[in-house]
Amino acid sequence: MSQQTIQGIDPHVQAATDAFRRDYRAVKTEIGKAIVGHNEIIDGVLTCLFVGGHALLEGVPGLGKTALIRSLAEALHLKFNRIQFTPDLMPADVIGTNIMQTDDNGRRAFQFQHGPIFAQIVLADEINRATPKTQSALLEAMQEKQVTAGGEIRKLEAPFFVMATQNPLEQEGTYPLPEAQLDRFFYKLIVNYSNREELHEILARTTAAKTPKIEPVLDAAKIIDHQHLVRRVIVAQHVQDYAIRCTLATHPQGPYAIAMVNQFVRVGASPRAAQAITLAAKVRALLDGRFHVAFDDVKAVATPAMRHRIILNFEGEAEGITTDMVLEKVIAETPTATEAVGALK
Repeated sequence: MSQQTIQGIDPHVQAATDAFRRDYRAVKTEIGKAIVGHNEIIDGVLTCLFVGGHALLEGVPGLGKTALIRSLAEALHLKFNRIQFTPDLMPADVIGTNIMQTDDNGRRAFQFQHGPIFAQIVLADEINRATPKTQSALLEAMQEKQVTAGGEIRKLEAPFFVMATQNPLEQEGTYPLPEAQLDRFFYKLIVNYSNREELHEILARTTAAKTPKIEPVLDAAKIIDHQHLVRRVIVAQHVQDYAIRCTLATHPQGPYAIAMVNQFVRVGASPRAAQAITLAAKVRALLDGRFHVAFDDVKAVATPAMRHRIILNFEGEAEGITTDMVLEKVIAETPTATEAVGALK
């Protein structure tokens, strides 16, 4: 990360930016005590945290997805709950339900029993092992930061951050996440196998007598301040237009669609994709010591922001095409040239 001073901005903004980079590094360092490698995944999760979004981690069991999320929870002064998703889990097991209570005078009344969703960091472990009905219990909480139960709206405490893990759909006992559920995740991050050197370090840490201790380094107030700072980062119109055109390029038969999209994509990315690209690019700019977004920031964050928001058609699935392959082409073939902004005029 660049340590350069941002030129031409208010000293208070400069101080806030320095604090953001310092706190980001502090949290990442604490996570690194328990997690070996996976730098891109850690950066992706922290990006979601600092923009107020939610993260979906996909990978086969045993790659450290849950450990990473637990490590993040330990590095923050936030309330943490874990929900283990199973086929028999019901929506009430997630959000809570009204139960009959009897007071000292023998009078009975319904009282709401809060579910595990009432926390600031929620780990939805193996989310795609539950039925779509139960998965959808998270929809309102993730989008509106509130829960409606028993005819009453209950606000969730800020910051509210859902991190979900899912197993690849090829594994037995999994249900595909509904499109509306996927769209509410800011990023989808693919967790791959560790390499030889990383496995040596994992064994050294996990089979020895000493267990690394993670210290909490950041509280809710600071996280919220950092989230506000991210939104103040400047995005020039031509850079914003590039993010928009990358999103529109995933829409089959649309005016900006590339050939690969027209051939293999059934549904393109939603407007939330453009929002996610813009916010994530702002985080990347801050970490690089800039208070403005560049084209390279957009290119770097477009894939995790859109890979779960694109649905392939039958031909794409039959040909073994992945959404990452499509997005690689979209980014490569969507021009960044200033003259492309002419479409706005």
